[in-house]
Amino acid sequence: MKFSVWFCPFAAMALTACETVQTTQGGVVGVERRQSMSSLVSSSQMDRSAAQAYRQVMAEADKKNQLNRDSAQVARVRGIADRLIPSTAAFRPDAPKWDWEVNVITSDEVNAWCMPGGKIAVYTGLLTRLNLNDDELAAVMGHEIAHALREHGRERASEQMAQQIGVSVLSTALGLGDLGAQLTQTVLDVTLSLPHSRTHETEADRIGVELAARSGYDPRAAVSLWQKMANLGGGKPGEKLSGGKPPEWMSTHPSDQTRTRDLQNYSERVLPLYETARRR
Repeated sequence: MKFSVWFCPFAAMALTACETVQTTQGGVVGVERRQSMSSLVSSSQMDRSAAQAYRQVMAEADKKNQLNRDSAQVARVRGIADRLIPSTAAFRPDAPKWDWEVNVITSDEVNAWCMPGGKIAVYTGLLTRLNLNDDELAAVMGHEIAHALREHGRERASEQMAQQIGVSVLSTALGLGDLGAQLTQTVLDVTLSLPHSRTHETEADRIGVELAARSGYDPRAAVSLWQKMANLGGGKPGEKLSGGKPPEWMSTHPSDQTRTRDLQNYSERVLPLYETARRR
């Protein structure tokens, strides 16, 4: 993976080198944006911290008797994941070999996510409140997996760590002490609390429809999925909105109309992959 070194645009880390990386191949959908990552936050660090964060979330869910309570739901979600994961090779040859984990959390929350390194959770509210078919569920999971493939969490963690560490980075550059603990909390924050940017959401939408198509799921289901999300009142799984939505230029997410058009366009683009997968 080629990268160049420059200086971070974050004021608190003005003297700390960043890497400009190409995390994924472009695929048919052509997602080719180069990304800037703090050298303080490596992919391996993110994966280790994500594994720790995931264990914390699963342990808490288990303590509340919310973890994998319905065997049929768990089998369904894991079956879809098993079909999606091999298709990640189209974007990252290393991804199918990640230490993937897939679990279902019993909660009314309409939510799903994938932490760095392939740590997936699907909430039962997503399944029941939206009444998703398998194609629509694959669209959700493909979208969340795309965030992990693109290392969007690492991008956001780079920014968060810059804010948290601030000027103290300069005096602790040779030994950051509790960086690991900070990064684990940051993974939890960026996964469960902080919204993705419009750029991240659009990239995940486009990669998600290609993952679904390559796996034999109808990519056009992403459109009906998004329409269900919008009708429910949330901009994405787990996001709670009240009242009217702000104009697109004020929002961290594309408008409903923009997103629907983009999903329609890119789902049509990957239809040949879907037809090929169906014939296998």
